[in-house]
Order: sequence, then structure tokens, then C-alpha cells
Amino acid sequence: MSRVNRCAFGLTLLLGASVACADVAGSRDLEVLPRFAGSKIVSFQESPALERIYPQGAIRRISGSLRYEREVAGTGQLTRVTYELPATHSANEVFAKARESLQLQDAELVYWCAGRECGSSSLWANAVFTNATLTGSDDQHSYALLRLAEPRQDSLVALYSITRGNKRAYLHAEMFSADAPLPVVLPTPATLQRQLKSTGELRLPNQVELSSEWVELLARTLNLDSTLRVTLGGAQALAWRDALIEQRVRASRLELSEAEVKGLRVNVLR
Repeated sequence: MSRVNRCAFGLTLLLGASVACADVAGSRDLEVLPRFAGSKIVSFQESPALERIYPQGAIRRISGSLRYEREVAGTGQLTRVTYELPATHSANEVFAKARESLQLQDAELVYWCAGRECGSSSLWANAVFTNATLTGSDDQHSYALLRLAEPRQDSLVALYSITRGNKRAYLHAEMFSADAPLPVVLPTPATLQRQLKSTGELRLPNQVELSSEWVELLARTLNLDSTLRVTLGGAQALAWRDALIEQRVRASRLELSEAEVKGLRVNVLR
């Protein structure tokens, strides 16, 4: 089989193989993230010891400095991969596939934004990811930060997708493995609400206990939309319900589920 035919065959797969046509020399995929079919690596970088800061909020530049609500920071090994995506699929579609793939591996979503709520695309491209190729419309970008499950709980994966003015779409992915244990990182209420509305359910990590921090966070999440009604499932579902009611979530919005699940499962009532 000729090289051209081999490439054509590889691009027919739903999730790409480990090697694609025209990748940057010496590049490779992240071990935790399957490649989307038809994509190619246009930028690749590895750094053995680097200080890294990942925002947990929309970014803006004020008086020459970047501003955002919260951040996750550390020093460690960083691998960066930028994919140019096939014209047959949107950046949003590929971003969703990547995020879902990581969550199926029990990675915890700690921040997720889309469109103008992320802030300036130019700042994300140039100040956060130092890759001008990722600059595009502020309406056409998405960002997610995920923490991997044990035993790799001190590793983060950042995803960023963008569609440029020339209609070319890109997915940028970074895996950061910290040299020291990362602190407790709670998601933002807006992140949990976006996940709940997008997927219809929210699964809190098994290790999450009924604590005041998590109760307050979940209450703030639910109260971002006072019309949202949910079911709560899990061994401590009743205790969670009582605690949420104390945090001024209306009792009529909270029903108990008999589903036997680990941790806490929150499902939207349609």
C-alpha cells in the first residue's frame, strides 16, 4: 500500500490512530487523549520543569496584567500539542469529544467556559498558551481544565478549541504533571451548572464527602437557575438534600433517586 493510501485509510477512523499524516516532526499524542480522526499535529512542545498557571475564570488584561477569578498553579513537566482539525467537523464537536473522553477516565472537570464568557481569545492564545495560531473570534472558543483521577491526581489536562476567521479549527491540549501534590481544587458553580445542563447529570467524585464547602458549592450551582429541578442519588442522598435545603435550595426542586451509585449523582428532571 502506498503512503498516500495509508494516510487516506487512517483518516477514516472515528478517533485517530497514534500517527497521522503531516504531523510536526518528533511530535506525539497525549497518552490520555485519543486523537480525533483527520486531525494533524501542527505544534508540539515538551518542557521537563516549568512553572504553569491555569486560569479558572474569564481572563482580561487590566493595567498590563492578566486578571481572572481563580487559578491552579504548580511546577512540573508539561507537554503541549496543537491539532489542526478536519474541515468536516467543528471545533466545538472535537472539543466535546476530548472532554468526554477524559471524563470517561474519571477526570474531574474543574473549569469549563465557552464563547465570550471565557474572555478574550487573543489573551488565551498569546498570554496563556503562547501560540498565536489559537487566536480567533471570542464567540468561537472553549476552554476546559480537568484533574486526572488517582493515582495521577497531581496531573492536569487543559483543552482549548478555536475557529479562526479563515474557518480553520484547532484543538490545543496540554498535560501538566506537577512535581509536588496539587492542593484541593474545587470547580466553579458555573462549571458545574454547564456540565449539568449539557449532559443532564452531575457526578461528584467518589472521594467527595458531605462537607460545608461542597454543599455550598452545589447550592450555588443549583441556585444559578431557580427553575432547575433535580434528583439526588447515592448512599448519602438524603443527607445532601437536607444540607442543600439549609443552604436555601427549595425542597420542591430536590427529589431522591433510588439508584445505587457511588458518591453523589445529580440528574436533571425533565
